[in-house]
Amino acid sequence: MLEKIKDITIKAGATLLEADKTDYKTSAKEGRGEYVTQWDLKVQGILKESLLSLCPGAGFLGEEGAQTPPELEYGYCFIVDPIDGTYNFIRGFRHSAISVALSYKKEIRYGVVYNPYQNEIFYAEKGAGAFCNGKPICVAANPLKKSLVIFGTSSYDRRFADPTFSLLRSLFDSAEDLRSVGSAALDISYIASGRADVFFEFQLCPWDYAAASLILSEAGGVTETLAGNAPLLTGESSIIASTPQLLEEIKSLRLIGTKA
Repeated sequence: MLEKIKDITIKAGATLLEADKTDYKTSAKEGRGEYVTQWDLKVQGILKESLLSLCPGAGFLGEEGAQTPPELEYGYCFIVDPIDGTYNFIRGFRHSAISVALSYKKEIRYGVVYNPYQNEIFYAEKGAGAFCNGKPICVAANPLKKSLVIFGTSSYDRRFADPTFSLLRSLFDSAEDLRSVGSAALDISYIASGRADVFFEFQLCPWDYAAASLILSEAGGVTETLAGNAPLLTGESSIIASTPQLLEEIKSLRLIGTKA
């Protein structure tokens, strides 16, 4: 199953690379900073047709036109972001990913995150480890003072600006450095591969983190809400992704752990 999901995701990535910047038809979704292009819709359509033919009867939760299907609760369900990092895509920043997860009764069984611009594919099957381009990956073992922190701004809802930058300032005072690159799926995958150590964002949707959270778990990391709960697959969540040891260090400094 995992190999077939990977193949479908890579083929969808090839479609994404066909995009011509001069030919974008971009429209704003509800809320500031939320965009959709015809390529989001095209890639999601390709993924939906191919994935559901792979697993007939499964539900499908995709970012574009998202409605939580009943299969998410009791059966198999694909959770898909056709372009994670749409604004990067619009700007030609070349740092976006296709994210595909397959859950069973709200437990993620398979996760694939593919960056076609770098030809890097991160993937995991529950209980079988995490990989990037065929090589096993694992989290780093850095303390906070040696950590690289990645963050998202939840730019589509500026109510989160103050808590985001307050937490960021506190982490920056204790960590090595900061980055913000605009794709939560890739950010969490980078934690899984040891390229960075902490990722957080105050509001994300299941398709942003479903696949990457399994990849991180299989690489030795953990994904929680900023309040310390399990992230939702049926609605929005705050997210912090790191190693268990580093997460405990951050909690011991009382930087997180309250309702968020």
